[in-house]
Amino acid sequence: MIKCVAIDDEPIALSIIQEYCKSYGNIDLKTFTSPIEGMECIKSTLPDIVFLDIEMNSHNGVALAKELPEDTCLIFTTAYSEYALDGFNADAVDFLHKPIFYPRFERAIEKARRFMKHEIKDNAPGAITMKVERKNVVVNFKDIILIEAMDNYVKVYRKDLPMIISQITMKEMESLLSPEAFIRVHRSFIVAIDSIERFANKIIYLHNHPQAIPVGRKYLQTLNDLKNSFKNSPLK
Repeated sequence: MIKCVAIDDEPIALSIIQEYCKSYGNIDLKTFTSPIEGMECIKSTLPDIVFLDIEMNSHNGVALAKELPEDTCLIFTTAYSEYALDGFNADAVDFLHKPIFYPRFERAIEKARRFMKHEIKDNAPGAITMKVERKNVVVNFKDIILIEAMDNYVKVYRKDLPMIISQITMKEMESLLSPEAFIRVHRSFIVAIDSIERFANKIIYLHNHPQAIPVGRKYLQTLNDLKNSFKNSPLK
């Protein structure tokens, strides 16, 4: 679920964004006609995307943008095209000119999602930064034992460290991992290869983890290939 906040002193403009978010799907949107209340919500909930009107009766959106939390994905909305340069100078990911039509809104969301994915990937080798509740956590690949899907979140189990939950899809998570170190064995599970203790029929047991991991039918060939790679090891 993508968390969004929209601030605009025109209720009609907010209702349009709200309708577009419903059409796009998988978006949790909070709307505010009060810039003060909207900014308070942003600072307390740290949304993924902020839609911010530039020209409001009591506040200027460009000035408000300077108060946004670091790494906030900002999309400006305005009826005045002359503000476009100011918007991009404020590091906005996109600029929507009113009246906003759905195809243009959809492109802005896709652009924002690419930006957010880049932020996750932009890390030192051997690690990723994941958003956990209201903070970023650096996760070293060498610490990961198991990754479990949970809707649009994942649970990451780590060696001698607390389990964390982060908002990222399993597909996106898999794309960030080395296929030489991690293997997907079920639609809900990715395991670290060096954490495998043994095989038993269609089950994988891991070191330092009590849960037995089932192997999905789609991944049986993967399991067989993995077993063969361990043919000279004690694994059976």
